[in-house]
Amino acid sequence: MNDTVIKYVMLAVGILGSMAAYTAVSRLLTPPPPPSETDLSQLAKREVGMSSAFSRLNPHGSLWDRLDLFLLKVLRLDSKLEEMHMLMGRPEKPSPLDMLHMKEVLAAIMGGGFAWLSGSPILLIFGLIGFVIPDSIFRSRIRNRQTEIMRSFPTFVDLAALTIEAGLDYMTAFDRIVRISKEKTELEGEVGKMLGEIQLGYSRRDALKRFSMRTGIQEIRSFVGLITQSDELGTSLVELLRNYAADMRFRRLNKAEKLAAQAATKMLIPLMIFIFPTVFIMMLAPMLKNLMAGGFGF
Repeated sequence: MNDTVIKYVMLAVGILGSMAAYTAVSRLLTPPPPPSETDLSQLAKREVGMSSAFSRLNPHGSLWDRLDLFLLKVLRLDSKLEEMHMLMGRPEKPSPLDMLHMKEVLAAIMGGGFAWLSGSPILLIFGLIGFVIPDSIFRSRIRNRQTEIMRSFPTFVDLAALTIEAGLDYMTAFDRIVRISKEKTELEGEVGKMLGEIQLGYSRRDALKRFSMRTGIQEIRSFVGLITQSDELGTSLVELLRNYAADMRFRRLNKAEKLAAQAATKMLIPLMIFIFPTVFIMMLAPMLKNLMAGGFGF
C-alpha cells in the first residue's frame, strides 16, 4: 500500500516538474512582446518619479543579487512584480524586491523541508509550489484594495456630477472633492496622483488612462471612457455621470441579492458536516446506550 502511494506521489511530482520545466524553457526562448500604451507592466516602469525596484541589483555582487537577477531574467518577473506592486497601491513594504525574496525563501523552505523529511532529493520540486504561493497573497491584497476603491466610487461619481453641474470643470471638480474629503481613501489617493500628473505636464487624457490602469478596475475604465467621450463629442457630462452612478448602484444591488440567494445553498455544507451529525448523535446516543445495555428501556 505504501509503495503504491509513493509511486503515485512520484508520478504527480514528475508531471508537475515537467510542466514547470516546459514553462521555464518556453518563457526563456519566447521573445518579449512589443510595448503597448495600455500595458500595465509598462505603466509600472514609467510611473512618475519612480525607477525600477531592481535597478540597484549588482550583477557582479553577492550571490543573493545574482540569484535575483537570474530569476528575473529567466522567468521575466520584473514586470509582473512591479505591476502587482502598483496594483497594491505601491506600499513601502513589501517592495517588488521584497516580494521576490518572499517567493525565493518560501520555495527554499518548502523544497528543502519536503526533501529533508522524505530523504528524497526529487521532492525539491515542491519548491515550485512555494515559489507561486506568495502570488495568491499579493492578489488577495489587490482584490481588497479594489473592493475598498469600489466602495466609495459611486459616491465620488455623484459628487463629481453635482460639482460639475455647479459650473466647475471636471478636473477642478475632482480636485475639490479630494480637498474636502475628510478621510483619504485609496480612491482619493489615486485621484490626487492623477491631478499631480497633470500638473507635471501629462495631458488630461493620458492622466485619466493611467489612473484607470493603476486601479485595474473595469468600472473605472468605463468611467474614464465616459469622460473621454464627453470631451471628444461635447456631450453633457453631468447626465452621463448620474446615469453611470445609478447603474453602478443597481448592479451592486443585484450582486448583493445574488449573494443572498446563494447563502442558503452554501450553508448546506457546514450543516451537513457539523450541525446534522451533532444532532443525530444527541438524538441516537441514549437509544444506542440502552440497546447495548440489553434493551430499549420501554
